[in-house]
Amino acid sequence: MTFLQKKNALALSFLLCMGTGQAQNVFSSAGHQIGYKVEAQSTVGGDRSPLWLNANKHGLSSVSGNNGYFRAAVERSTAADSARNWRLGYGLDLVAAYDFTSSVVAQQIYAELQYKKLRLSVGSKERPAMFKNPELSSGSLTLGTNARPIPQVRIEVPEYLSITGKSNWLAIKGHFGYGHLTDGDWRADYAGSISQYTKGIFYHSKAGYLRVGNEEKFPLVFEGGLEWAGTFGGTLHNYKESPTGTLDMEVGPKDFFDIVWGGGSDATDDIYANASGNILGSWMFSLSYKGKDWKARVYYDHFFEDHSMMFFQYGWLDGLLGVELTLPKNPVATSFVYEYNNTTYQSGPLYHDFTEAIPDQVSAIDNYYNHGLFQGWQHWGQAIGNPLFTSPLYNGTTDLSFTGNRFKAHHFGLSGSPLPGLDYRLLYTYMANWGTYYYPYDEVRYDNSFLCELHYDFRALKRMSGKGWSLGLAFSLDRGTQIGNNTGFQFTLRKSGLLTK
Repeated sequence: MTFLQKKNALALSFLLCMGTGQAQNVFSSAGHQIGYKVEAQSTVGGDRSPLWLNANKHGLSSVSGNNGYFRAAVERSTAADSARNWRLGYGLDLVAAYDFTSSVVAQQIYAELQYKKLRLSVGSKERPAMFKNPELSSGSLTLGTNARPIPQVRIEVPEYLSITGKSNWLAIKGHFGYGHLTDGDWRADYAGSISQYTKGIFYHSKAGYLRVGNEEKFPLVFEGGLEWAGTFGGTLHNYKESPTGTLDMEVGPKDFFDIVWGGGSDATDDIYANASGNILGSWMFSLSYKGKDWKARVYYDHFFEDHSMMFFQYGWLDGLLGVELTLPKNPVATSFVYEYNNTTYQSGPLYHDFTEAIPDQVSAIDNYYNHGLFQGWQHWGQAIGNPLFTSPLYNGTTDLSFTGNRFKAHHFGLSGSPLPGLDYRLLYTYMANWGTYYYPYDEVRYDNSFLCELHYDFRALKRMSGKGWSLGLAFSLDRGTQIGNNTGFQFTLRKSGLLTK
């Protein structure tokens, strides 16, 4: 049994032993309130899929201009046991796809056992990005919704837990977990014998969030938190510095502790030890004001790689700044989002490790989302964080690195419900991209990406007998030199409902 397997077994045993009798009661209702969803989607266009037909779909998408899938899922939320201390949830979500990175996708397979506010979650599950509008935002910088879910074991407090009693003025939530990337064989096929790739990569993430305020009693609420994650271990292939062409980054118990706080070092660090694995994260802040029938919110994400910009030594010149407006009820627009994303600084363009002649240390050129041993912050070729970091799949080569991580972008989103059952959303993004510090573009590359999407829920037709059906239609295009000129249409047909009551 591996270290991770032992940890999983101990965590599950701990929760089960907290209240065996009550836990048995929750298993007796495991067959109630099971939901289902079947979905078919087809995308048609040119050689490549436009950005907003591919991005922020939890990796269930493709950069190919012509792709599609059939999806079937069953799910039971822990909310089905909301009246109990012990709660049980699970899900199985399988996909058959064409022109994806794989033809069969196990999108979600998970089980959850919850006691009051504390939950043990095991498996692959789609999770929302924090402090972001899921329909209109470009996405979080560290733990986004752009890549396939990573199977993991995590202890979490998924909903805010008041630490000031019934007044609920101060509340916390967060998670701590370990997982394993599932794309090792795909990386080997993609890179071939040309580019470096790593198989067998472990994953760690943790986050803590604080809420100050209670909008039911006072309109102003502050939320803040830290998301900190990383990858470690595995075997690096096509490694030219080794006579065997491989570098085995063996994992022991110490590595599972080092990745938590940024300790240790990699096998290639020599005298300039940095930290074990690929470590990154975000400081996140949100301030909202709730009016009588409207709401305004500003938020900021500060991204960092390793320790160099985690605190204030190099200044917080990079980050994502957003504004979200929830409008009074009207037939034109429901919500509006604007975001400005700047990643051009990266601690500056000069790097120097200490020497006897010049003892000063300058930890610059952070090279966001890239890493020499782990091919960066991606899963199945898609950025785990924000998709404006152009995902490696768009490279069209064997290279798994992010070739354009220094950019400035303006992003707009608008949604509304002009008719009963009919929703729309509009996205527009303008980007200027300088490449990377190590490999800058000869000229600045620009991109304009647009999406218009309509969704109709047939339950609005009260006389229709087939309840649970919905239809989605989307048109999207890119115009520019970063990912090229792409045009595409997307059609989605879905049926959802309850299997059991």
